[in-house]
Amino acid sequence: MLGLALAVAVVRAERGRLLRRLVLTASGVLANFGGIPLAFAFIATIGSTAGVVTGLLTDVGLGLGGFSLYSMAGLALVYLYFLIPLMVLTITPALEALRPQWREASDNLGASAWQYWRYVGGPVLLPPVLGAMMLLFASAFAAYATAKALVGSSVPLVTLQIADALSSNVVVGSENLGTALALGMVVVVGLVMAFYAWVQRRTQRWLT
Repeated sequence: MLGLALAVAVVRAERGRLLRRLVLTASGVLANFGGIPLAFAFIATIGSTAGVVTGLLTDVGLGLGGFSLYSMAGLALVYLYFLIPLMVLTITPALEALRPQWREASDNLGASAWQYWRYVGGPVLLPPVLGAMMLLFASAFAAYATAKALVGSSVPLVTLQIADALSSNVVVGSENLGTALALGMVVVVGLVMAFYAWVQRRTQRWLT
């Protein structure tokens, strides 16, 4: 939702060309900045012991208010760092494809802004928004290196459990656990991608 709001603000900005170029360029860089370097960048910034910002806040008696980077909340924050720019890159073409004639026709017929988005803009944008959300889910679901470097095995992500099951942490009687988890992951990602392809076909009816 944050990525969608940012994309809408950029597309509707009065001086949109330069701002759009800057935001899209930054989004392209941030969306591809992941893995171990991203984890270490956050550790060096707001880590519990080595974080520069954490140290500055501690010196003035503030701290992070009980927030831990090495938790599910911290992992979600790190994931948002590259998922929000990815959402901006994915949804901006759909927002730009909304025809101004639709809004003009809506205004000429006496519809309010809410009615336009409720009956025209919203239904047209719903398929690409759902498709973008599925793409973000698949990206977060399959991420491994960032989570491994940041939280290790303390957060039970599927990718981390597969790595543990295929390495040394094998419980007697659960030798095939990693294979089963990997198969389930392939099925989930396959369903997501199939839904994304179906949504893309529906989107092309209106936004091409």
